[in-house]
Amino acid sequence: MRPAFSVIFLTTLCGAGQGLLLAIYGAQLASVPPRGLVLAGGVLAAALAALGLFASFFHLGRLKPAWRAASQWRTSWLSREVIALPVFIALSLLYAFTGSFFIGTAALAACIALFVCTGMIYACLKFLQEWASPLTLVNFVLLGCASGFTLAAALTALFAPSLVVPYAAAAVVLTLLGLATRGASLARNARLKARSTVQSAIGASHPRVAQRSQGFTGGSFNTREFFHGASRAKLAAVKWSFLVLAFAAPVVLIAAALALGSLGLLAAAFPVQYLGLLAERWFFFAQANHPQNLYYQAIA
Repeated sequence: MRPAFSVIFLTTLCGAGQGLLLAIYGAQLASVPPRGLVLAGGVLAAALAALGLFASFFHLGRLKPAWRAASQWRTSWLSREVIALPVFIALSLLYAFTGSFFIGTAALAACIALFVCTGMIYACLKFLQEWASPLTLVNFVLLGCASGFTLAAALTALFAPSLVVPYAAAAVVLTLLGLATRGASLARNARLKARSTVQSAIGASHPRVAQRSQGFTGGSFNTREFFHGASRAKLAAVKWSFLVLAFAAPVVLIAAALALGSLGLLAAAFPVQYLGLLAERWFFFAQANHPQNLYYQAIA
């Protein structure tokens, strides 16, 4: 599939905001967090999700009928996401300004619902084998939580220094768990065998079928939207870059920050990890092989 940067920013920004909200709410469950931490964390979580929502507008052909995206909530995970996202933003802001445990619990429920809706948009597509796995939802949750807790660790250094070590440790654990599950999905996808072939597509049983023509001379929606056009070398480079930036580098930076007592290194962990998550999400979309590429990709 061709990665759409609007959706890449939507999923990564919202995921970080959701993870941050979970981190702040967790502090309230364990103790009474400083008021400044709840305020800053809640506002920042809402801001990240709002930026993700804004980025999603660039994925729309027309803005005027965009409200209709929520009309199919009974059957569509996308419609449910469209509803859950603004609810999450609103509840995060209310939680930030009130510090209410009740509102925080409601924001937590919206956060979980949004994770499920976003992950299931892709995991429910059985014809895209790379996405049709429980690992898709697990990875969306873990990577969002990892980046959110990494950001929370930097915030606690400003508002609640006593919580820096617990939050940093949680960020490292979540990042390593994310590495394990993302690595499992990479290994799974590398073993996949296409369910469709050129023979099955055209109903021919001959063992050797060769495509000679695309059928028309110019490009089309199919050649633009369902194939990324990147070389195998570029795909490999993106894969290794996100494995380093999203997982290895943040762990090293957080560990070094704790060992040296460096706020600068702790603050650097989130932007480095976020860059890695952008690359990870690009690869996630690019790796999905639409069945129609049996025909178009060979020519395009």
